Amino acid sequence: MPIPRISSLPDKALEKIISRKLLDLFIRVGLIGFLVVYCYQIFRPFIGLMLWALILAVALYPLHALIARKMGGRQNLAATTLVLVILLGVLVPATLLAISFADSTNALVKEVQNGTIRIPAPVASVAQWPMIGEQVYAFWSTAYTDIGSVIAKLEPKIGAVTKQILAYAASAGVAVLMFLVSLILAGVLMAHASSSHAAAIAIAKRMTGPEKGGEFVELSTATIRAVAQGVIGIACIQALLLGAGFMVAGVPAAGILALLVLLISIVQIPAMLITAPVIVYVFYTQESTTVAVIFTVYSLIAGSVDNVLKPLMLGRGVNAPMPVILLGALGGMAGGGIIGLFLGAVMLTLGYQLFMAWVHGDNEQENMKTITED
Repeated sequence: MPIPRISSLPDKALEKIISRKLLDLFIRVGLIGFLVVYCYQIFRPFIGLMLWALILAVALYPLHALIARKMGGRQNLAATTLVLVILLGVLVPATLLAISFADSTNALVKEVQNGTIRIPAPVASVAQWPMIGEQVYAFWSTAYTDIGSVIAKLEPKIGAVTKQILAYAASAGVAVLMFLVSLILAGVLMAHASSSHAAAIAIAKRMTGPEKGGEFVELSTATIRAVAQGVIGIACIQALLLGAGFMVAGVPAAGILALLVLLISIVQIPAMLITAPVIVYVFYTQESTTVAVIFTVYSLIAGSVDNVLKPLMLGRGVNAPMPVILLGALGGMAGGGIIGLFLGAVMLTLGYQLFMAWVHGDNEQENMKTITED
């Protein structure tokens, strides 16, 4: 018996078929939406962890591949060796700096809350600054003579700031723990790099089409490595070296100073902005001139280590503008604490690069179309 065409069916039968099709479609979309939302709720606590593991795996894979070739292609052994070396070489000083950051932050907050913080005497030359000199000098003098009254006036603002600072101090320990777990997960991903790469290409092809899937993965990989190795990696090494020097020299708030070095290094500002005042402080407070000279030489060398590491770790510069990296770092830190500092810089830069590639890709297609028509 031949199946009647839809156009030949009566209006009521046609409406019934369409309503049934729409009902089936709504049910399917609803079930898929429910599944997506439910899976997201389950996976949401691990999103940052998995993103950081993926970033570490992509950034460290060239080194893993080199070690694997030296070990005769044994991927699992190479990944285990690399993870253990990084844990021993990075985790110990990072943990010490995180503890120092938390202790110095808690001590600073307690001093502010108790009104026992000491403010140095104001410098007379400050009053000669244009426009704001007299106001700054007056405020500084009041804080020097009666810090309690200043804290009382600014108590609401100080309370909000101290809560945020304490949150950052607490996130320092969480960041170290997340780095440990993420590094282990990154080792697993590196050990199964071929299957992970194939899965990434398959996902990219479903998202962008068969033609641009490979380009999408290549651009993402290049951007992650550029930011993770050439910007964040070098900034972390510089902050660890200088932070260790601050701790050995007995500089107060060594952890906070190391975090400041990390921030300014990410935005490509010379670390001398932090090390110069610290060197002056050490010379004024250190009884041994020899120790002060050694600390100065060490700080100058550690502060300029980025000039040596950039050509080694990054053959070409990061194409993303530095304001993008800065906004990503600050926004990530505001939303996710210390670990968000790294994730924000990488992910915002990656999003910027992919967006610009999409924009230029459309322009290239229009140009090719124009050339063909001409």
